[in-house]
Amino acid sequence: MSASEITYESMTGRQKVALMMMSLDVDVAARIFQEIDPTDVEAIAIEIANLRGVGGEIIDRVAEEFYQLMTGQEFMVEGGMEYALALLEKTFGMDKAREIMERIKVLTTVRGFDILKQADSQQLANFLAKEHPQVIALILSHLTPEQTADVLEEFDEDLRTDVLMRIASLGKVSPQLVTEIESVVDKIAEATISQNLAMTGGAQLVANILNKSTNAQAKLLLESIETKSQDLAGEIKNLMFLFEDVVLIDDKGIQRLLRDVSKQDLALALKVSDDKLRQKIFKNMSERAAAVIREELEFMGPVKLKDVESAQMRIVEVIKRLEESEEITISGRGGTEDVFV
Repeated sequence: MSASEITYESMTGRQKVALMMMSLDVDVAARIFQEIDPTDVEAIAIEIANLRGVGGEIIDRVAEEFYQLMTGQEFMVEGGMEYALALLEKTFGMDKAREIMERIKVLTTVRGFDILKQADSQQLANFLAKEHPQVIALILSHLTPEQTADVLEEFDEDLRTDVLMRIASLGKVSPQLVTEIESVVDKIAEATISQNLAMTGGAQLVANILNKSTNAQAKLLLESIETKSQDLAGEIKNLMFLFEDVVLIDDKGIQRLLRDVSKQDLALALKVSDDKLRQKIFKNMSERAAAVIREELEFMGPVKLKDVESAQMRIVEVIKRLEESEEITISGRGGTEDVFV
């Protein structure tokens, strides 16, 4: 779906989260990513890569919805559903308060229904056919009538009739059934994310965010995205830089880089690096300077992994600055010979 086709009403939950992340400073977005489950980060990153040129009115509406939901959840934590509803009514009025609470109920029970609206009907039917008719009925009841009709068309007559009767008589849902439904929805949503990915300018923002993430997290997310879309992962790789990519810089560039990197950061960054990368660095230093770094590595005691990753990120920042000013050149970016270890 292109930006011109996106409306506030048609946006999925993940698209709204992606839009909120896109409106934040890159450093802030990166810190948020570090606190989110990698699977969710992967899904949001894919949505970011596919969103481009969304109008300011839609951004404002998404921000307002986010504010309302955060306010409602805060009230709910303070005093439960009734207390939250009472405070929301005073803040937003009765109709808006009930609407917000309904959204919160969905977010805190059965997740992922929005993204199922993107699924192909035949694919969705294939997933659901293996589930209990009651599970199928509740899931389909959250989709549009048109999509539900298309899915039902894929079932045999007996299952179709059974599911329709259950939809017609849906009542309260037990916690056990909600848990089962969450599991089914998550599986379908995960498969749906991999469909119809388009590479757009949003890949640059994902690359910027991953560049601000730790080296380990960036590699993990790239590997996850690559399992779903090699093209999209390749586009993101081409726009970002990992510490291991130092081997792609020519000798003259390494020598220029070393003038702006502190010896302490260099030693820390090389603590967990392989011999190939170390040799690339050492051969572009004087024998005396290389000997100092080798000695420091040899006698360096245990260090925190986050300190090593922070040093690597600082060096990557220097590399990006030097590349932008055209003082160094990075060869082989995004090609089939890129090395990620």
